[in-house]
Amino acid sequence: MVNPNNNWSSMSDGGLIATIGKFIKHERLKQNKTQATVAENAGINRWTLAKIESGKPISLISLIQILRVLNLLHILDSFKIESELSPIELAKLERKKRQRATKAATKIGKTKSGW
Repeated sequence: MVNPNNNWSSMSDGGLIATIGKFIKHERLKQNKTQATVAENAGINRWTLAKIESGKPISLISLIQILRVLNLLHILDSFKIESELSPIELAKLERKKRQRATKAATKIGKTKSGW
C-alpha cells in the first residue's frame, strides 16, 4: 500500500520514483489489470512498466501513457495553472462593469411634408 503521509521534499529522487512505482502497481492490481494489458494499451513495452513498478526511472511520456490507461490523469491536476486576479485588478474590472442601462437610440429625422 502507498503511504499517504509521505514527506515528498525529504525523499530522494530514487525514493520518489519508487513511491510512484508502488502507486502504479497498487492501482494496476486494484483494477485487476496485468502488466501486459496495461503496457499494450499504453503503447509501451511490458519491461518499461515492470521497470517503474520496481522503482526504476522511465520517461515522462511513458508515465503519462500508463496513467492514461489506468484512468489516473486526474492526479496531474496539481500542475494546472489557474489565472488569479489581484484585488486591484478585480476592483478595476468591477469599475468597468456597466452600472445602468441606456435608452435605446431613437431616429430623429426630418419627415417629408406634403408641401
